[in-house]
Amino acid sequence: MPTKRLPANADIDHLKHQAKDLLADIRKGGLAALQRLREFHPKCGDLMDAEIAEGTYALSDALLTIAREYGYPSWPRLKTAVAEAAGGQVDLIHNDRIEDPVFLQVLDFLDEGDADRLRAHLAAHPGLVNRKVYFEGGNYFTRPTLLEFVAENPIRNGRLPDNIVDIARIILDAGARENQEALDYALGLVASGRVVRECGVEKDLLTLLCQCGADPNAAMHTALAHGEVAAARTLIALGATHNLSTAAALGDVTEVDALLAAASHDQKQLGLALAVLGAQDEIVAKLLKAGADPNRYNPPGGHSHCTPLHSAVWEGHLSTVKVLVDSGARFDIGDIHHDTTAVEWARYAGHDAIVDYFEELSA
Repeated sequence: MPTKRLPANADIDHLKHQAKDLLADIRKGGLAALQRLREFHPKCGDLMDAEIAEGTYALSDALLTIAREYGYPSWPRLKTAVAEAAGGQVDLIHNDRIEDPVFLQVLDFLDEGDADRLRAHLAAHPGLVNRKVYFEGGNYFTRPTLLEFVAENPIRNGRLPDNIVDIARIILDAGARENQEALDYALGLVASGRVVRECGVEKDLLTLLCQCGADPNAAMHTALAHGEVAAARTLIALGATHNLSTAAALGDVTEVDALLAAASHDQKQLGLALAVLGAQDEIVAKLLKAGADPNRYNPPGGHSHCTPLHSAVWEGHLSTVKVLVDSGARFDIGDIHHDTTAVEWARYAGHDAIVDYFEELSA
């Protein structure tokens, strides 16, 4: 689930009230509140709604959840950020938020594609290749090493140097290939990024990272959740497992049929979330018939701040919307961030045909 942006005028008392409201909703068993716990409270990540609802929660649990929703690891850290008026810093581009001059210099060499100076700078500063920089106020790219910057995801410059694959190889040869966490995370950023695809280097970077030890499975759902089908197919060619959710997202009906009987409920839900994004209507119908719930918030990895119907509406897939509604999808459920229904999403996105369809149903 994307984190919320902390407003520049954030007030700690208002944030406390948010936590109290969340705790009240948790105790009522509200589905949105349970989803927020599942996504942001470390002890709830693998639990079903009923299991979360059976737990006992205090205000401290709600405060922690609120802090992590805003991209901070704890409530004390969020309080400090508010007190320091640090919320505005998240509007700066990542380069401007780095205070380490040695890291900034090596990042400039990466951005410029200056292979010789990059190699020399890394040699002159042993350990720099795996040094982390820290960015608060987000839910990804919060502790990257140099390798993760080769994906240009998040977008800093909107472009990559022509020799970015060679630049990545230099970083890997300088010691990044020994860092499994960085390898896997960089792979996910490449697989889900727009700039690498537009620059024509997606396949080459994915291949290089996997050849150096990145796990192709680590990036599959990230690629599919962002609609990067070509990246997903490349990952499969590089050894990623072709499971129910990937088969559903890629429209492989035969594979879905073969895997569906043994699939868990969570696998079906993730498959539904990803199939909806790609308008795989036949597979959507199969998953719904097999027990996937059209009114449950999407699981982590599948845009978990909204329901499958929200996702179908946002992508403009009228046929998928109809499949979901015919199977009982409610269009009065609000998303988690704004409590906005799928109908309101359709209006906001300008999908007039979907708006007309909802109005016909209401009439």
